[in-house]
This record gives sequence, structure tokens and C-alpha cells, in this order.
Amino acid sequence: MRMFHAIIVLTTVLFADGPIPRSKAIPDSTGNTLWFNINVLRIEGKGWKETAKPFDRLPASAESLVRPEVWKLSRNSAGLCARFITDAGYINARWNVSGADLAMNHFAATGVSGIDLYVKMPEGQWRWLGIGRPKSFPVNECYLAQDIIGAQKREYLVYFPLYNGLDSLWLGLPKDAFFSQAPARPANVLPIVFYGTSITQGGCASRPGMAYVSQLGRMLDREVINLGFSGNGRMEPALASFLAELAPALYVIDCLPNLQPDQVTERVAPFVMTLRKARPATPILLVDTPDYQDGFLIKPRMDRVLASRKNLIEEFTKLTADNVSGLFYLNGEKFFGQDGEGTVDGTHPTDLGFKRQTDIMLPVIQGILSRE
Repeated sequence: MRMFHAIIVLTTVLFADGPIPRSKAIPDSTGNTLWFNINVLRIEGKGWKETAKPFDRLPASAESLVRPEVWKLSRNSAGLCARFITDAGYINARWNVSGADLAMNHFAATGVSGIDLYVKMPEGQWRWLGIGRPKSFPVNECYLAQDIIGAQKREYLVYFPLYNGLDSLWLGLPKDAFFSQAPARPANVLPIVFYGTSITQGGCASRPGMAYVSQLGRMLDREVINLGFSGNGRMEPALASFLAELAPALYVIDCLPNLQPDQVTERVAPFVMTLRKARPATPILLVDTPDYQDGFLIKPRMDRVLASRKNLIEEFTKLTADNVSGLFYLNGEKFFGQDGEGTVDGTHPTDLGFKRQTDIMLPVIQGILSRE
């Protein structure tokens, strides 16, 4: 594959359905591959348009209002994605990440810094197709898929890195391939906002599409907004205010692993009431903490889980007794299973753990959304 070199200029794009003009692409040196900036597509998973960089997850105004740790994590592109239609026989990707740490000691580079590709099957479900493996900083280039059978138009979904920032992403397609926006989502189908911890952000999925938030987005066929902040989902007032600016179908609050038991008691009710005051009719789902997988033998670990769970249930009970409507509670005890095989370190799920969590959360969220 031949690399291309260009000055990347990000511009505001007015999106329209239909083929994307080839004039928006940059040809490679052979002229056989056209490279399209991902910004010619609708970027899903962004709660705010006014961001400092195109793939940030909080608005630019948040920098002075949230802790530096939260701001830094908000520049990770977790949950952001784009859908498109093409009949291409191959799909290349070229992406620049902002962080030199492509992987962690418990978290694969494909999840931290990779690009993940899905295709929609004729029956309507999404199926994994290809992964962009990051090998260098800052630039990576690879085939996401090649030798694709049958020159027919298909809808694709590409996920961005979970734990790295994305400075740019280009898709390379054959020069004669059809390329267009995927159909816009219906205006009355609102997104779901998830706020939480490293688990919410996607740690430690092997690839971006396996994070539970991403899985739920595909299964529900909805846009999802991932506001997971590793180690920093602490139900702080500033974050409550920012979430209250959004108008989702549902708020999912999944913060217990980042809160001490006394903080659960102190912070849950004020956070919920900020959302409820701004969005009187929007349901709020409070998600309990998963059991630590080593807690069956390590008592302090289990004690913390049980204390946090007890305090969350108490706060939920008080709020419902005070007639706070549209509030739901989900027990997380069995999210990762009970065989010890669902996490990488007792805390952070593997793909298996994320799949188990998704399977538990899906019917609960479907039930809440059915009340729309």
C-alpha cells in the first residue's frame, strides 16, 4: 500500500445524503486509491459540536471547569464512530493518534489505539469485519478489509480508538468505488448518554467495538455517547451540569467503581437532581458496581463492593420515596459472570466480560426505552 502525504485541513462539512464527490478525496501516488477524510461523514457519539478538537468528547468550555484528569481523558475518542456505504473491494485506513502510548500492560493496542470495522448484514445485524492494528506513533496505515467479495453496496461502521486521542482518520477506497453517507438516524430516535469509569470508556476491550457501550449501540440501533473517564467517573457537579445540557433518550450513570462508599452517599442524589431539574422527563438508570472477580477470597475488595452497593440502593430508595420519577436501578453483581473468566485483572472486563455485561443491560434498557 502506498502512503500519501498531504496537509490535513479540517473544515466544517454540511452533510447531505448521496454519493460523496471524488473532489473531496486525495488520490495516492498511483491514482488508484482515493483517500477521504472521515470528517466528510457524520461523526456519531459526540454530545457537543463546540469541541477544541474534532474528536474530543467534552466541549471546549469544559477545560476550565473539570479537573485536568477528566479533560485529558475527554480527548480520547472512545465511542466515536462513523457509518458509510460503499461497494469497495477494499477499505484502507490511515490514522494519526495523539498519544505515544499505543497500549497498556493489561490492555491491547488494538483496543487502546486501534480502528475497528463492522459491516451490516442483509438481516440487519452488525458483524465484525476488520481491525486496524496500531504499530507506530503517530501515523498508522493498514487495510481494514481487502478482497471483499461481491461488488455490492454495503453499510459499514468504523469505531475510533478507546484510550487514545485521534488527530485524523482517512479512509482509502478504490478510485471507482461508490462512497456515501449512511442514512441519517430518525430525528425522533434520541441517543443514549453513558457516564462512568474506565469500564464505561472501554477498558479492557480487545478492540473498540467490544466496549459495552458500543455493543449496546449496535444492538439497540441507536447513537450512543460514551462519557466514560478512566478512574474519574466521580459524579462531580461540573459533569452533572454538562450532562444536563444534552437531551438524550436515557442517561446511564455507571460510576460506582470510582466512588468510595461514603462518596456514593454524598454524590448520587445531587447528581441525579441536577439531571432531573434540567430534564424532567428523561429516564435515569443508576448502574450498580460489578463484583470484583477476586473478591471471593480477598475480603477488602468484596467489602468495598458490598458497601457501595448498599449505599446506592439506599440513595435510590430515598430518591424514589421523594417522588423522583423516571429513576431506575440495575444490579451489577453478575455483569462479568461468576466463574472468574470475565476480567483481565479482577476489575476490568475482557471481551467475554463485556459481552456478559451487555447481555444483562440490554433488556433493561430496552424496557426503559419502550416507555418512550
